[in-house]
This record gives sequence, C-alpha cells and structure tokens, in this order.
Amino acid sequence: MRVLCAFPEAMPSSNSRPPACLAPGALYLALLLHLSLSSQAGDRRPLPVDRATGLKEKTLILLDVSTKNPVRTVNENFLSLQLDPSIIHDGWLDFLSSKRLVTLARGLSPAFLRFGGKRTDFLQFQNLRNPAKSRGGPGPDYYLKNYEDDIVRSDVALDKQKGCKIAQHPDVMLELQREKAAQMHLVLLKEQFSNTYSNLILTARSLDKLYNFADCSGLHLIFALNALRRNPNNSWNSSSALSLLKYSASKKYNISWELGNEPNNYRTMHGRAVNGSQLGKDYIQLKSLLQPIRIYSRASLYGPNIGRPRKNVIALLDGFMKVAGSTVDAVTWQHCYIDGRVVKVMDFLKTRLLDTLSDQIRKIQKVVNTYTPGKKIWLEGVVTTSAGGTNNLSDSYAAGFLWLNTLGMLANQGIDVVIRHSFFDHGYNHLVDQNFNPLPDYWLSLLYKRLIGPKVLAVHVAGLQRKPRPGRVIRDKLRIYAHCTNHHNHNYVRGSITLFIINLHRSRKKIKLAGTLRDKLVHQYLLQPYGQEGLKSKSVQLNGQPLVMVDDGTLPELKPRPLRAGRTLVIPPVTMGFYVVKNVNALACRYR
Repeated sequence: MRVLCAFPEAMPSSNSRPPACLAPGALYLALLLHLSLSSQAGDRRPLPVDRATGLKEKTLILLDVSTKNPVRTVNENFLSLQLDPSIIHDGWLDFLSSKRLVTLARGLSPAFLRFGGKRTDFLQFQNLRNPAKSRGGPGPDYYLKNYEDDIVRSDVALDKQKGCKIAQHPDVMLELQREKAAQMHLVLLKEQFSNTYSNLILTARSLDKLYNFADCSGLHLIFALNALRRNPNNSWNSSSALSLLKYSASKKYNISWELGNEPNNYRTMHGRAVNGSQLGKDYIQLKSLLQPIRIYSRASLYGPNIGRPRKNVIALLDGFMKVAGSTVDAVTWQHCYIDGRVVKVMDFLKTRLLDTLSDQIRKIQKVVNTYTPGKKIWLEGVVTTSAGGTNNLSDSYAAGFLWLNTLGMLANQGIDVVIRHSFFDHGYNHLVDQNFNPLPDYWLSLLYKRLIGPKVLAVHVAGLQRKPRPGRVIRDKLRIYAHCTNHHNHNYVRGSITLFIINLHRSRKKIKLAGTLRDKLVHQYLLQPYGQEGLKSKSVQLNGQPLVMVDDGTLPELKPRPLRAGRTLVIPPVTMGFYVVKNVNALACRYR
C-alpha cells in the first residue's frame, strides 16, 4: 500500500519517500473535490484562525480508500512477539505459567513467538529433568520453588479448553523474583555494554515451560538455535541442537526453527567471524537435521536474522542468499531506531526517525529479490531504543508513535511479519512490565490485533499543502493507513474498513470521509495518555476511559465511540487512533 497524506513539511526526495505522500493525479483530485464538496461549498472556505496554536488556518482533508482490490496481503500473524533468552538468567521463565501473563499473551494471538536474542548464541541445551538435584546442590533459582513445587504451592487451574498448566503465584514469591531480577538486570546490562556474554543452560524442564506458555497462549513457537558452537574448520557444531531437536520431537512440540542471531556481530562477540556463504551452509546442515525427524520434516526455517543493513551486513546477506536463499521460508532482519542511552521524549515525534525504516526495507528487498523473487521478508526483533530501552520513555505513550508507524509502514511495503522485541523481559522495550501490567504499546498492539486484518488498502488524500522550501526535505506529520477490518472481529460485518491515524501536529486535524467512505457510520478508538505525565505516561485511555485489566485478571472490553454518519473526523494533536468505517461493503474485504 502506498499511503497518501496531507500536510507534508517538505516534498519527498525521489530516493527517500516516506510512507504517506500525497500522489494522486490532478484529474483525480479535481474529481474527488467536485464529488465530495459540490453540495458543501462552504467547507472549501478556510476555517477561523487557531490563535492558540499559531497556525494561520485549518484545512479540511478529504479521505478516500480504494476498496476493489487490496494492494498487499500480509500474514495472519503479522504482529508477533519475541522472548529473550535472558529470562532464563533472571528467573522470569519460571513464571511464564502465570495466569495473568497467559491472558495478556492470548490477547495478541494468533501470533508467532520467537525465542531468541543476543544470548541465543550462548544457549546450551541439557536434557536433564532436575540439574540441581544431579549436582547435589541448589540451582540458579535457589530463592524460588522449582517447577513441581510451584505447581503444588500455587493456585493451579486446568484450562479445560487446552489442558494448560496455569498458576496463580503468591505475592511473596513474585516479590522475591522481582528482587532477584533487579540484581540480575545489572549483570545483564554489564554484559550488554561490554559485549561479553556468559553461557546459558536451557534444561528440558525450561523448554517445557516455554512451550507450555506458547501453546496455552495460542502462539506458534520459533526457536533460535545457537550458531556460535563451531568446529575447528569454522563449520557449525550441531551436537547440542540435535539433542534439543530429539527431545522436542519426543514431546511432539510443534516448533519452527532459526539458527543464530545477528551473525554480522560474531567477530565482536566471539572473536570469530562467519561469512554469508558459511552461514548458508550451516542452514542447509540444519535443514538436513530436520528432515529425518518426522515431526520436523516440513518444519519452517527462518533466517539469517541479520542486523541493520549496512554495507558489510548486505554483503553477508548476499552471500547467504546465494547459498541458502531457497532453504529458508522467510528472510529475516532486525531494526533498532534510537540509541537508548541518549534518547529524549521528542525523538519519538521526529518524522525523519519514523522514515529511517523505509530505506532499510528497500535494501533488504533488493538483495532478496535478486536471488529469490517473491520470497517472504520478516522484520524480527524490532525495538524503539537500544541498550535495553530507557525507563519512562521506551515504555511510555510516546514510544507508540514509532511502533504504530512501524506496523503501518511494514505492511504498506510488503513485509510479511513483524516480531516485537519483547513481550516480557528485562529492560524497558517490553509490552508487559514486571508487575504483569500492560504498558501503552501493549494496548496499542491489542487494538491493532482486534481491528486490523491482513489486507492492505490504498489511501487517497486531498488537501492543501505548504509550499516546498528549496533544499529542505518535507516529511509527513499526519499518517493514515487503511486495512480491511479483522474478519475475526464479529462486531463488524465483512466489507468494513479500519483506518489508523497518527497525528504528530501540535494542532488538531479534520478529515472528511469521501467517495466510498462518504456518509458511513464510524466507530472511533482514540488512544491518549492518561495521567499527569503526558507523553511519558505508562497508562493510556481509550475514548476518555482509562485502560486497565479487570479485577478478575481478564482483559477489559474495548468499547468504541460511535460517530454520526457523515461527521467529520477530528484528530486531536499528538495522538493516534483507529477508526472503523462500517458497512462499506468493500469488495476487497468481503472474502478472505
């Protein structure tokens, strides 16, 4: 989808086009204006001056959507999740059976759950049921109960629908875990800044807990195997991976696979580089391990999970695609927007930052399409800020602008899946905090999941523009994306359309629905910060009502605000929201 938007600050350059640029032809604009305003000539007049904001005038924006055919169709699991292996280190893996965590994860299903991160390549599997007893001493979770005791001591309920192990952990146990995690957080940060990582042991019991969480939550597990175990000739040593594969197969775990994490950083992290062609051979080796195992003979394989596509990374991807482009089911890479050590709240509102991802997408697509045209591309491990994120920023309402724009831009440019780092772990880039409370980006993701379907529609916008200034690139502060409404949402009939709109202007914007959207009933889901912290708030309100989990631990009902048919949409300044246009009977949206 190419999203079109009014009020750019400068004309986009030919090689750096933002995702929302006004591009309909003059004839189309004239026709659209004539059809929409022929009976409302008064709407063409400039509105009164907004002295409070210092703007000379307000302009009515005309919006229409092409409803005949979708321009893209992304994966049903487009918005997916990631868990970092650090949850083994800090002990949170033992609490994935929490009823509250499972409830929050279920809200974002269906989705993939990638288990991977920087510590992927230091992960070793041991098929021991209780390593602490085998050593004759306490294990790493000395202050916590082991899995069996946890089940006995906690209020455990059997989910009748899926037979899942779900626990209600005592408050004292959670408090002890938070203290332990806070201490481990310092250790993890030290490892991250020094780029030296200690080995992690994944036991059979830990894998059971991880899979139980994914399965109970309706998530499909993708497991990233350690690629840094190397033989003297630099080929991949698959002994630990084979042990894990055999154990998973014996339990009939339905898992997809990856190998390694950001291989472009191996020289820095391990002192041994792995080039693209060697990595491709390693993936072929992994494929040969999977094929004899009946349950995994057709398992999906994803990779190579490279970092930001700089020159050396593109060279690695090129070598990989030559050797193993046809071996993987999707090509994967990662993206981080900002250095978490220097970020400021206003950074999240910079349109230049929002547009940095677009150029990276084109670079990845160019290499992939050279060797395997049409191969699916995934963005894995996307984060707003590096270094574990920044408290009161990465976990605040302000970070949502980057996240929602990322979702719109990726679907618009044909990326099949985006995996958010992380659902729950240390740091501040997660969707759920260590008190098991959902953060603003969780609520944003929940709304996206409930309202947005996989079919992407083209948006056409008409409105006045500022004149371009020589030597200045203008970027869009008003971003509009359109999809068919999620067909699993039974509140809306098929053929409905959902818009999601980001307004970074310091003034409100008025949007008049035209063409196929004209005079249709609209349901508004406006998400704004809640509390005195403003953009730094960790709480949000939906249509003026604060969003919190219900006392019984369930998710609240997401109630829309109905807008009168034909009413102009008024988008408040520096906000984002979803708008379901009902009963459009869009041909593109009537069928799966």
